Amino acid sequence: MNNKVKKILITGSSGMIGTCIFEKLLEKNYDVIGFDRNRNAWNSSLNRLTIMGDLLKKEDVEKIPTPIDMVVHLAANPRVYDLVVNPDLALENIITTYNVLEFARKNDAKRVIFSSSREAYGNKKEVISKEADVDIQRCESPYAASKISDEALIYSYAKCYGVDYIVCRFSNVYGMYDQSQRFIPLMLRKMKKNEDIEIFGKDKILDFTYIDDCVEGIIKCIEKFDKIKNNTFNIAFGKGSKLIDVAKLIKKNLQSKSRILLGKNRQGEVVKFVADISKAKKMLGYKPAYSLKEGIKLSIDWYAKSDGR
Repeated sequence: MNNKVKKILITGSSGMIGTCIFEKLLEKNYDVIGFDRNRNAWNSSLNRLTIMGDLLKKEDVEKIPTPIDMVVHLAANPRVYDLVVNPDLALENIITTYNVLEFARKNDAKRVIFSSSREAYGNKKEVISKEADVDIQRCESPYAASKISDEALIYSYAKCYGVDYIVCRFSNVYGMYDQSQRFIPLMLRKMKKNEDIEIFGKDKILDFTYIDDCVEGIIKCIEKFDKIKNNTFNIAFGKGSKLIDVAKLIKKNLQSKSRILLGKNRQGEVVKFVADISKAKKMLGYKPAYSLKEGIKLSIDWYAKSDGR
């Protein structure tokens, strides 16, 4: 436990990562406040600790009780292709991050952990990406642009106002509490019903991170914040998997009759990414524990128990 951090605000606290972090921090006896537009569908006991509000509205942000020692900012419009279709959602991401940083600046909540994305790297010749490999000219989508803009705001608030940060770039987090249209939960739901599934990009390679590894990475950032502040880390598994191989693995585990159909890469999406996690290993002691095979099995077990809500 970080003895200097007692009270933590989690934005996006009803989402997949937010719910898991909320539960873990309460287990560790932190004083936690959630903030979300939606009630928690997975753990109703968290709702009494959650402020219902919209980060786009400053009057809602002002409802947050102070003092706050740390903000874990997870709230965002997260689906890449949705923001290609409707780029207004990208602007919302930037505004919400600005409002969170203003809250931190004005209320002396000068520790911020931010959830960024592998999308910040864009499509590059080298498949493996280190934290320094971001080039804004490789930006593939409004979603990626929003995350790069968010990071730029965070870096500037550290320099101008002393709001310290840790940026975590996540990659394809999957597992319990995920009811989204992202790749793995979508495959699980469709293959469970023996429905045909379509993969956009036969050679697409991504780095899939099981939720428990993601949460462990964030917890290490919280506990070591004051020693490693003002750094950016890849929080991922560190190995790539072809989407078609992931689909085949899910199909095998479910003994599904679904057909796997191949389509073209969709506009705005990164097609090859593997995270270099050596910095996180060295500075955080981060060590992902769940292989894709193990994570898929755990995800299938969870969906079976929860009925894939």
